[in-house]
Amino acid sequence: MKLLATALFATAFGILLGLSFPSLWITKANLPKNLLRSITISNRHSDIAALVHAIDISKIWVPSNPKGAERLPPGIIASESDLYLRRLWGNPEEDLKKKPRYLVTFTVGYKQRQNIDACVKKFSDNFTIVLFHYDGRTSEWDDEFEWSKNVIHISVRKQTKWWYAKRFLHPDIVARYDYIFMWDEDLGVDHFDAEEYIHMVKKHGLEISQPGLDPEKGCTWQITKKREHVEVHKETDEKLEWCSNPPRPPCAAFVEIMAPVFSRDAWRCVWHMIQNDLVHGWGLDFALRRCVEEPAYEKIGIVDTQWIVHQFIPSLGSQGKEEDGKSPWQGVKDRCHMEWKMFERRVDEAEKEYFKSLQVQTPSNSTTLH
Repeated sequence: MKLLATALFATAFGILLGLSFPSLWITKANLPKNLLRSITISNRHSDIAALVHAIDISKIWVPSNPKGAERLPPGIIASESDLYLRRLWGNPEEDLKKKPRYLVTFTVGYKQRQNIDACVKKFSDNFTIVLFHYDGRTSEWDDEFEWSKNVIHISVRKQTKWWYAKRFLHPDIVARYDYIFMWDEDLGVDHFDAEEYIHMVKKHGLEISQPGLDPEKGCTWQITKKREHVEVHKETDEKLEWCSNPPRPPCAAFVEIMAPVFSRDAWRCVWHMIQNDLVHGWGLDFALRRCVEEPAYEKIGIVDTQWIVHQFIPSLGSQGKEEDGKSPWQGVKDRCHMEWKMFERRVDEAEKEYFKSLQVQTPSNSTTLH
């Protein structure tokens, strides 16, 4: 009872004391300015200290840098390169008297050296020239051709140009070049001028192109045949069931893979579409339209004023191997057809998966023939 009485008395005394004094409000106006300033500075220093504690400013970390280079100051990063040949002495800034604006590659064997000699002579010093050697023979070229000493030779046996391209022509490596020519070794160039070709490509706004083919020497597709009295053409009539509206491959937005020419931007896209394990590139021609802005049939075309002859030399067949009773050439040909089907399937599946992730229906723009 005594304890309860004490508690009640203390409560009553507290209430009485609260009623006896006016309310006391503490605001900024009631506090001295010096005290306010001290509190503000103290809080600010606390925030900075917390930030410094969270981020170690003695170390560099730039998330916007290329992946793997976050620890470098942005000013030292060289994310792109080129294939310009440099000397081993002197001032690096004085190495290059001229920087070629275009790149041309040929996938070659020594047996076709005379053909390549004729091709190389069609390209000025405005072009960097790369020879991909599938037969392992490189030193003989220097002995026979003076120009060979000034071009780039890359030798890996029994490979195709798409294998080389995927591994040696990354878009960041060839970023200095406005256009990239990726040509086979069996092309006749008597009626071809490289500088004039570039002029036509720029004039007609072509992102992906090829020279017209001599129709008298055999052509696989109607669209790539050279036409008379025009500079460039972008459409043709193939089998009725193949053509559509808007125009699609092989009636439009189509070039063959023996002599394509890509703009820098188009190549960046095409390189990513090349599959590591599909070395022949069959099927790419039907999918190239994905790498330019729509309407694709306005950005892909055939240059008629600068035309070539496809000689149909089956040189890759000799790089095959006799297996299961098939000749080396037949084995290579079968692989080409197999890769075409595999590529089509991968494109279709990737497209369906993408639109499924968006929860929308796949549009009817397949790259394959039906």
